[in-house]
Amino acid sequence: MDPLERLDFEKRGGVVMAIAQDEATGEVLMTAFMNEASFRKTLETGQVVYWSTSRDRLWHKGEESGNVQVVKGVYVDCDGDAVLLRVEQRGRAACHTGKRSCFSWKLDADRWVDVGEQVFDPAEVYGR
Repeated sequence: MDPLERLDFEKRGGVVMAIAQDEATGEVLMTAFMNEASFRKTLETGQVVYWSTSRDRLWHKGEESGNVQVVKGVYVDCDGDAVLLRVEQRGRAACHTGKRSCFSWKLDADRWVDVGEQVFDPAEVYGR
């Protein structure tokens, strides 16, 4: 069986939502998109490759920062339009802002509080 048979890339214009979750802790690290090519490349390499909608190209997670995601498990939702990737986050940060997780803002009553762990300075890593 072709693993892509369970996925419906056409529902959202050629992509599915991908959720990266730390296998050890259960922490949700980030979301991104995958197309058929990135999903296949992920399965081939064992490291997560996303589809960058802003750059219109494959994006090997960690290609600039070195913070790669090693695949430990792949799950698909009932509609075939979302993928849950259980990963080992190598390098402590999953977010391009240098935080451990992209989900670093918590609503506390009527204000947003930054609860994220800052792991690196993005200006030093990306030069921007």
